[in-house]
Amino acid sequence: MSRKMTRQVRPIVGLMLASAMFCAGGVAVVAAPAPQAHAVSMSEYQAKVSNHAKLKSQLAGVSSDLADTILQLADLNDNQIPAAVEAAESAQQAAEQAQSLAEATTQRLQAAQQDKANLEEQIKQTGSDYDDAKAAVAQLARESFHGSSTSDVLDFVTDSTTADDFVNKMQSQAAVTRSESNAATDAANELNTSMNRKDRLGAIEQKITQLKEQADQQAASAQQAASEASTKQTALQKLRDEGTVKREKLESQKSQLTTQSAKEAADIVAMKSQIDSWNNQYNNSNNAAVNPNNNQQQSRPNNNTNYNPAPAPAPAPAPTPNNNNSGGASGMNYAVPGNCPAGSGYCYGHNTGNTVGGAAYPSRQCTLWAYLRRSQLSLPVGSYMGNGADWANTARGLGYLVNNTPHVGAAMVFARGQSVGGHWTADWQYGHVAVVERVNADGSVLISEGGTGFATFPAWETISNAGAYQYVHY
Repeated sequence: MSRKMTRQVRPIVGLMLASAMFCAGGVAVVAAPAPQAHAVSMSEYQAKVSNHAKLKSQLAGVSSDLADTILQLADLNDNQIPAAVEAAESAQQAAEQAQSLAEATTQRLQAAQQDKANLEEQIKQTGSDYDDAKAAVAQLARESFHGSSTSDVLDFVTDSTTADDFVNKMQSQAAVTRSESNAATDAANELNTSMNRKDRLGAIEQKITQLKEQADQQAASAQQAASEASTKQTALQKLRDEGTVKREKLESQKSQLTTQSAKEAADIVAMKSQIDSWNNQYNNSNNAAVNPNNNQQQSRPNNNTNYNPAPAPAPAPAPTPNNNNSGGASGMNYAVPGNCPAGSGYCYGHNTGNTVGGAAYPSRQCTLWAYLRRSQLSLPVGSYMGNGADWANTARGLGYLVNNTPHVGAAMVFARGQSVGGHWTADWQYGHVAVVERVNADGSVLISEGGTGFATFPAWETISNAGAYQYVHY
């Protein structure tokens, strides 16, 4: 996601940020340390308490059963599921590391076993007392008599005239002048002090025994880590299933809500749950469009760039959005979902810029999510809108309506280096792009967004100063 966190750590709705992130609009550059347990800060705790108290106040007068459903779903969205996601990802990483270590040790064991087999074959042919060191130096000497440059070494180091004389002196004369620059002498000395075949065979066998024990232990550890990762994933899925049940229950009982504040609270909680459901669907589909140059910003293809079009995950059914657009722009009365079939090259009277679908956007990035979500909502979107900050200008060039008024389904464009409420700053090189899911009564917007720094794809947050950004409509 084209966004970079600065000094202040802001409370994110749902606490979905797992680490500092950068999104190249087309690409995210992430410096992610290994997951580790951390205590909730006082500010995070206070934010949770404040959010819970605000939600409860919005539900004043609502039946206890429905209020409990909303509060429980909110807790799943904001606390339980994010924590379970982090735990599952940490366990998966630990399992992968353990498996990698076990495989590396197994390879070392196989190499040692091959060394043993080779040495045993040599012993069969020339015996266990054969002096490999002397043979190697003798070979060096023999090569010198065939025009090799080693003839200079022969004369300079030992003042020898024959191969036998050279071998004997190299192995017996410790008084030979040595220096760090004299590599030939050092090599010969190392050969002279090496173990004989019998000793080497014993050392290899001892190493094989050690590696076998180590490999067995690491294989067991890897299996245990994989089991723990599976358990964490199962626990996460159980929470998500619980969230789905509660969201469906909430949707069926929304008609009971009579106050505007209660309706808005319920809509926001349900939308957050829906966004997490999209994340789950995305992960399970495993069909995200992948750009092989994941560490490069998006650019138009050239002779040196190979894009690999891949089918995007099946779009989730678009929810019926709440188009309460307080202070909406004149003439913005179009419906969401729109009328553009996925992949449309021409819609609403202009070229959409959609030429290769979402294949040009890197996996899990803000630009990929904006493309996928706009496609889900049947709104026009292009394949080469650029990095996050570029979307507004690219859209204008294609004929899209772009202004500073939020609307459900609009692509929300964060300029390069744009400060957001003093809490964070959009990446200075790439900016950021998200999709508006709801315009709230207080003028804030609930957005969905991508980026590898988030614990989920997509993630969400609420932005208060909505008028400070540009919005790409249709």
